[in-house]
Amino acid sequence: MNRTSIKTLGFALAAALPLLASAQLTGNVSLTTNYKFRGQDQDASKVKAVKPALQGGFDYTFGDSGFYVGNWNSSVDWLSGNSLEMDFYGGYKFKAGEVDLDVGALTYAYPGNSLGNTTELYGAATYGPFTAKYSHTLSNDYMGFAGAKAGSGLKGRNTGYVNLAFAQEVAPSVTLKASVGFTRFASDIKDSGVPNYMDYSVGGAYDFGSGLSLGAAVVGANKKDFFGPVNKSRVIVTLTKTL
Repeated sequence: MNRTSIKTLGFALAAALPLLASAQLTGNVSLTTNYKFRGQDQDASKVKAVKPALQGGFDYTFGDSGFYVGNWNSSVDWLSGNSLEMDFYGGYKFKAGEVDLDVGALTYAYPGNSLGNTTELYGAATYGPFTAKYSHTLSNDYMGFAGAKAGSGLKGRNTGYVNLAFAQEVAPSVTLKASVGFTRFASDIKDSGVPNYMDYSVGGAYDFGSGLSLGAAVVGANKKDFFGPVNKSRVIVTLTKTL
């Protein structure tokens, strides 16, 4: 390494030190009675209301810069040979007046069966108790719906998902939550007969303090005639510990 490279590296490290010094690492672990993603059960192996999933991850923020990275994981059972979902994401949070904005990218990885691997860009805006978020698929496929990696010749890229959410503390330690989402599949997926659909969630959470909370919600989606029991409404209870 020449002197110029050493100097450049030195300046870069010096500039990064304030961020590293104020960086914050947080973690979380959860046990839920059923893991639903966008209204659909992520354990499709059995038709039961209670299909427990163990979940957890971490977030790393770079001081007050607004930048962050993270990982979140959950047990799943909807892909052959795979029992784990691993999410990797990074983004930037900032304010525009009274609105909190968040932009980033997220990859859903399934180490036992990569047919479901999906990468999205997302953008969210929060004003008071309301949040609007849009996610847009960049990968060739969306959750394996088009079968692109298996050689179908179809693509799931440009599948979009919009979610409108509400969260408001209505009593000490009690937060009311509700959301509605809409999945718009890419044309190759829709042309194969898969319909766009809506999902919903209504519930609340109680904060016990010390990072421990308990949540409960009714979660489901429409188009049950096509997707079957995975879109059925479920009462989901989740116990979460923030570390």
